[in-house]
Amino acid sequence: MQREIIRIDEDLCNGCGDCVPSCAEGALQIIDGKVRLVSDLLCDGLGACIGQCPVGAISIERREAEPYDEAKVVADLAGKGSNTVVAHLRHLKDHGQTEFLAQGIAALRARSGSLGFDLDQALAALQPPAAPLRERAVTAMHAGGGGCPGSRTLAFARPAAPPSEGPAAASALRQWPIQLHLVNPVAPYFQRADVLVAADCVAFAVGDFHARHLAGKSLVIACPKLDSHMEIYVEKIRQMVDVAGVTSITVMVMEVPCCGGLLRMVRQAVSQAARPVPVTLIVVGLQGEILSAETAA
Repeated sequence: MQREIIRIDEDLCNGCGDCVPSCAEGALQIIDGKVRLVSDLLCDGLGACIGQCPVGAISIERREAEPYDEAKVVADLAGKGSNTVVAHLRHLKDHGQTEFLAQGIAALRARSGSLGFDLDQALAALQPPAAPLRERAVTAMHAGGGGCPGSRTLAFARPAAPPSEGPAAASALRQWPIQLHLVNPVAPYFQRADVLVAADCVAFAVGDFHARHLAGKSLVIACPKLDSHMEIYVEKIRQMVDVAGVTSITVMVMEVPCCGGLLRMVRQAVSQAARPVPVTLIVVGLQGEILSAETAA
């Protein structure tokens, strides 16, 4: 059958293994110095591993693959303990995979006598208390396992915005293009500039993005989960530092784990540059609130 499944570029993969803990299904293993997809049956194609890859070696493609088998996944994970099982089920829950979640729970109940842990207690852990904002930011950016909430279906209750009576807020955008694949890293607007590297979703979430965050900066946008050939991004940012002489870089991301790849990309570029440049990280909550702002490098 045709379905979405991850693809690993072996030429780019450096075998670091950062992606392995983020695969709640255990579909990834380090073999002969490279990350391998050990079975199509175990890959759900949701891409929680993508944002953990520091070199952009993982993408999603649509191809012929065996159907994902939740019962097989649960059978393989059951012997690894309740924490592993809960991480997998939370991964499904966070991605809105209610059908697979139900299949997984049913398969676990069918073998509850041999699990070695209390299934009901483990299922209760799927409903953790809300974490403080700062904890949420740290967890989203640095967690090594569990699921990614980036694809979770959410609705926010907001009052209707009053009709605008004054002039529209002015745009702070001062250049074009802005997508990182398209920009010239030594263009005049990058010369000795403060640069904002923003995840694609940020500007849509933050109400005062232009006035508070973009004003006075040159902008590039990227998505570490969906973009390909991110090694080009690393080289472009290095050129901004070494050739255009940018004075600072602000990385602005959403709190979802897949956004963490943007900071790693910038850090890699700065580490390869011949001159230091300060990097600031701003993490944005799913409803547009600023969760943290701190020096990142």
